[in-house]
Amino acid sequence: MSTTPPPTDDLAARHRAMWALGDYPSVAADVIAELGPTLVDATGIGAGDRVLDIAAGSGNASIPAAAAGARVVASDLTPELLDAGRRQADSLGLSLDWREANAEALPFADGEFDSVISCVGVMFAPHHQASADELVRVLRPGGTLGLINWTPEGFIGRMFATMKPYAPPPPPGAQPPPLWGDEAHVRDLLGDRVVDLKGQRRRLTVDCFDTPEQFRDFFKACYGPTIAVYRAIADDQDKVRALDAALSELAASHDTGGGTMEWEYLLTTARRA
Repeated sequence: MSTTPPPTDDLAARHRAMWALGDYPSVAADVIAELGPTLVDATGIGAGDRVLDIAAGSGNASIPAAAAGARVVASDLTPELLDAGRRQADSLGLSLDWREANAEALPFADGEFDSVISCVGVMFAPHHQASADELVRVLRPGGTLGLINWTPEGFIGRMFATMKPYAPPPPPGAQPPPLWGDEAHVRDLLGDRVVDLKGQRRRLTVDCFDTPEQFRDFFKACYGPTIAVYRAIADDQDKVRALDAALSELAASHDTGGGTMEWEYLLTTARRA
């Protein structure tokens, strides 16, 4: 079990409220849709597998896992995201178990699942060791672990670094989400409880924004962490303009031509020892 205490109810409530802001399901469906099927394929999930998706959001990986024939529990702190995922799954005729759950204190039995996955989700739980301990605990011996996380050096990691000077200070003990995109950090978190750990840096091609400003405005409207930062500085228009410019410059610096960007992520797979 975790050596780090789970977050207080207040901290969990703040995270839940942040991810309910805007329209994360649009981010999942319109910008990063490719990641979920990539993770399901990499973990070899198939018919009859009992799968837990941690911090599943609106089901970016859960729904492809169910489409592969797995019995899926999609867990997340934010009921609004689970509701959006449920509606999408129903429209596709897929049956999943949608469960409100904290990644740092999962309400599941030891070794309950054949596969445990998370697609740019568990990385946002504030206490990394606590959530790492939980994802290993609920995985059966020999079961498969699969994670996709944004790297610190990639676009989303740099976006968080760009927003940091404008954001309120993090709670005591909270760790930066993009650390989950550093293979050495993940190995330290999981330790000898897993074997055959492989980390692959890959890139997601993002070509849905014509201009840097279109990217910025979409994330200002739809992405909870970005919305929260802008709310924190709403009374200081100089800071708002400075952050507007910084995010546009970041997007422009990653434009490989014609509005196309490459966003780096770490794909991690392992088996529980």
